[in-house]
Amino acid sequence: MSLDGQRLDPTRYAVIPRTISFIVRQNEILLIKLPPDHAGWAGRYNGVGGHVEIGEDPVSAARREVLEETGLTVADQILCGVVTIDTGNSPGIGLFVFVGKVIKGNLGASSEGTPAWLALDDLGAFQLVEDLDFLIPQALQAYSEDTVFFAAYTYNSQGELQIALAE
Repeated sequence: MSLDGQRLDPTRYAVIPRTISFIVRQNEILLIKLPPDHAGWAGRYNGVGGHVEIGEDPVSAARREVLEETGLTVADQILCGVVTIDTGNSPGIGLFVFVGKVIKGNLGASSEGTPAWLALDDLGAFQLVEDLDFLIPQALQAYSEDTVFFAAYTYNSQGELQIALAE
């Protein structure tokens, strides 16, 4: 197969692939508290994730990121959502959203932050990354219904996140 058939055009919008994983057990979710040097999200809780490396598929990247950032191996890590994030220019971000359950490992911190099990009913008491109020319920619903959701994020002129969920 020729690369020419891919019709690459550097003038078209491009995305950087990333993953985010929500690991669940009973009524808890594993989130990671980001370190103080993490720019605008310092000290906030986020899902576990990161970049898809060259030659890596999204589910392998998600599993690798969970292991690197938490020390845990995850089972049944299921793709539950795909989000495109318009950063205001090219490239944007293509976010693959996964949900899974722990099968083994010892929870530990990494340079990416400190993981913690938080009760789903108490998430409002924690400082979360701005989209998690939307993302967590969508991902958990998709996981329970064995579906996949699709969404697009943009930012308005005041820098506020705007979320459009595909129908």
